[in-house]
Amino acid sequence: MSYLVIKCGGSVLQRLPDSFYHNIVTLTKNDHIQPVIVHGGGPMVSTLLANLNVKTTFVNGMRVTTDEVLDVVEMTLSGSVNKLLVRKILAQGGNAVGLSGVDGRMLEAKQLEQNPEIGYVGKVTNVNPAMLKTVINQQKIPVISPIAIDHTGQRLNINADLAAAAVAKALEAPLYMITNVPGVLKNTDVISELSVQEAKTMMDSGEINGGMIPKVQAAIDSLRKGVQKVAIINGLEEESLLKLITDGNTGTTFTLDEKKINSNLT
Repeated sequence: MSYLVIKCGGSVLQRLPDSFYHNIVTLTKNDHIQPVIVHGGGPMVSTLLANLNVKTTFVNGMRVTTDEVLDVVEMTLSGSVNKLLVRKILAQGGNAVGLSGVDGRMLEAKQLEQNPEIGYVGKVTNVNPAMLKTVINQQKIPVISPIAIDHTGQRLNINADLAAAAVAKALEAPLYMITNVPGVLKNTDVISELSVQEAKTMMDSGEINGGMIPKVQAAIDSLRKGVQKVAIINGLEEESLLKLITDGNTGTTFTLDEKKINSNLT
């Protein structure tokens, strides 16, 4: 059995079709692949903060997380969003368990010292896979919210991309980032494979722009943190997850190979 870490972004979560969750269940039953899901939920957090009249601000794209904001973040991510994903998998005949990075100290982290003004935001320093493997050994799919804990017991908000990368590295697993775009485009064609250097060149030239930049940067950061394979795929496309696993004919896969010359770029 091999592991596969699937990161579901908050911008696409509420739009994923039932077939996406059916694909996840199919992986465990037919392909002997063990999915591990890490999810975000920023838009849902923002909505609840607004409904509760809790002020929220951002610094360099990161949410300033006071203790009051963190209450709402944890409530949303470890509560409603996490259980939504669990229910979706159960509805497709799978068996899932919702977890927070706090559970069993699965995600240990420390507060970002270089940006103290953003409050209780951290970066993962250690992943304890024992809790994950306990769930997996019971033939269940772990669904993880990116709330971590430090050595004092303080909870910390973690960027979901970085949390997923840390889990993938700990499990020596590939990382599939589920988005609402088909991948990196050259004109109107999806580029099936990009090296880190090629991706950086396309960002510098403006060929990769807008909302694709943070997705590509997250893929590059994951590779540099030790993840062996990272792919961006469109979760709204029918069977996209299975297509990538069976023949690789969807999305964009990123590699660290700086020498590769991608024919799609010439």
